[in-house]
Amino acid sequence: MPDKVAISNVQFHFLKVRVTLKERQRLKAFLLDIFKKEKTQLAALQFIFCSDEHLLGINQQFLQHNYYTDIVTFNLANKNKPVDGEIYISIDRVRDNATSLQQYVYIEMHRVIFHGALHLCGYKDKLAKDIALMRQRENHYLKLYYK
Repeated sequence: MPDKVAISNVQFHFLKVRVTLKERQRLKAFLLDIFKKEKTQLAALQFIFCSDEHLLGINQQFLQHNYYTDIVTFNLANKNKPVDGEIYISIDRVRDNATSLQQYVYIEMHRVIFHGALHLCGYKDKLAKDIALMRQRENHYLKLYYK
């Protein structure tokens, strides 16, 4: 299990949204384990939970995408340095996705959290083969987390 200093490098921030995120210390430790298992060095990881409108603004400003999304992930570290990640998650999209997928919101939330971490570990999701691998890794970590 990671030490408390390392766990403190994983932070959760909430921008004018209400989120139930239970067992935060366990989740932080699990996220550190993902990076370890994926052989990716991590310096810091910030999760920012926000509204659709906030994330749309980030998507437009930084990625020139004019659509809603559930997650936007940035690695702020210089090349060949440990990951310094910022992961923005739209609570509105997570809730809508959970409804359309007939999934519990808390499971969909963890899927998206793990999805962002996997992006920072080098996984992509633009091509069909990359999407399939990303889903396989998400499911793998969801099963480990909920066992």
